[in-house]
Amino acid sequence: MEDDLITVERFRDLHEALLAQGKLESAGIECFLADGNIVRADWLWSNAVGGLRLQVRAEDAASALELLREPAPEAFTAEEVGEVYAQPHCPRCDSMDISFEDLDHFWTYGIWLVTGVPIPIRKQNWKCHACGSEWVEE
Repeated sequence: MEDDLITVERFRDLHEALLAQGKLESAGIECFLADGNIVRADWLWSNAVGGLRLQVRAEDAASALELLREPAPEAFTAEEVGEVYAQPHCPRCDSMDISFEDLDHFWTYGIWLVTGVPIPIRKQNWKCHACGSEWVEE
């Protein structure tokens, strides 16, 4: 059975892999997370084993890739509360490839390497991965 599995995506972080797995399973595509237990035991092993591998059967590979490549919707309605949610955009380039950063990883890891104690340094800003812009939204 393992011979007919194809890796359609690799993930460093478990939460991203689980979201992608859930998306495929909700569409009726059976999928598996290879090396999931290793990463769950110690996330630092993720890079050593090549990340989590999202695998599907060979006949489902094209459909799975199409689903995983779908862009995020611009907006959607939460019918139970009657509100429309609009995805945040970068104010400089209008890209939706953004993320909220609540930790300054450079200083947090730097202090951890020097002292051996991970002291989180808060940042609280948005970052655009398309143009590199950073901003704080009130």
